Amino acid sequence: MKTIDDFNFANRKVLLRVDFNVPLNKDYSISDDARILAAIPTIQKIRKEGGSVILMSHLGRPKTGPEEKYSLIHIVKHLSNLLDCDVKFAPDCIGSEASALSSSLEAKDVLLLENLRFYPEEEKGDLEFSKKLAALGDFYVNDAFGTAHRAHASTAVIAQFFSGNKCFGYVMAKEIANAEKVMNNFERPFTAIMGGAKVSDKLLIIESLMEKVDTMIIGGGMAYTFFKAMGGNIGKSLVEEDRVQLCKEIIQKAKDNNIQLLLPHDSITSNAFSNDAVIGEADNMQIPEDMMGLDIGAMARKTFFDAIVKSKTVLWNGPMGVFEMSNFENGTKAVALAVAEATEKGAFSLVGGGDSAAAVAKFGFEDRVSYVSTGGGALLEYFEGKALPGISAINEE
Repeated sequence: MKTIDDFNFANRKVLLRVDFNVPLNKDYSISDDARILAAIPTIQKIRKEGGSVILMSHLGRPKTGPEEKYSLIHIVKHLSNLLDCDVKFAPDCIGSEASALSSSLEAKDVLLLENLRFYPEEEKGDLEFSKKLAALGDFYVNDAFGTAHRAHASTAVIAQFFSGNKCFGYVMAKEIANAEKVMNNFERPFTAIMGGAKVSDKLLIIESLMEKVDTMIIGGGMAYTFFKAMGGNIGKSLVEEDRVQLCKEIIQKAKDNNIQLLLPHDSITSNAFSNDAVIGEADNMQIPEDMMGLDIGAMARKTFFDAIVKSKTVLWNGPMGVFEMSNFENGTKAVALAVAEATEKGAFSLVGGGDSAAAVAKFGFEDRVSYVSTGGGALLEYFEGKALPGISAINEE
């Protein structure tokens, strides 16, 4: 695996794919800059050695070309402050102006290109679009793990134009190393915590992990399909009827493989999907008809906590409830605390991207776990055993 530590970037014009897909408030200010912060060491390494940096990223999901709310110009001021330099901005990611700006870059300069997804060719993996991007630099670095599972123009197709002059940035290298540690170099007991809304979203990773883990914890909305499979009354809780049989098979597979499958015994319930609705508690086999489970209950919190803190390897992907609402955050918070305590006792803990990363940030546990991934879907697909286009493109010559 070639990384930026294998190269010197003096007098290089480096085209750097980053993941600056960060949340913006209605006034276009950044509400969470974790992904930007993650890319800073890669940018600074190139600059320190006398290279110039051309940053390219997507932001959001624009549908019909340029949109103000998805413009990367909103990132420029904050990025300039973080790098302590004046970041230049190209109002287009290709074309004459982008070409002129990139050509005029001097050592240590930084140029940010406009949103790649303003062109549909980016997501289509268009070869000609990739070629136009490639013409802006003489070296390609991919540091966008969050999009590594997409065969897009800037994440995979572009790499063919940089034979011998391409590598991973620090974010990508760390993501791959930490994922490998969990999947292939883990210590036992190994506990996987799966949460989130749907079984279907986590099916492949659950099946993959069944070959490795000692304990599988399942919480969040997906748990209620398991209780339906066990013959429980789950009220108005979220359920995937077409996955009930599959849940039965997972339960049986766990028994056959001597895996401890922990489902939440109880739930914090509500009569509506609202923080202000009527709140109750219920055994998950007997949730009242007019109620829905929105978080794991006190018994589940204790059971999960006790299992997690005894672990030597912990993988967590997905919340235990609707943690964005204060009345339903305690389950996810308890799991975050347990992962932190296990880490402090010597466990290696990897927190998956997306909601899990948002949860550890919300509850202040970011510095108390081993690694927080910047990629949600990419991490899942890596654990599912799939080849990620953004990784394969760098490894191929």
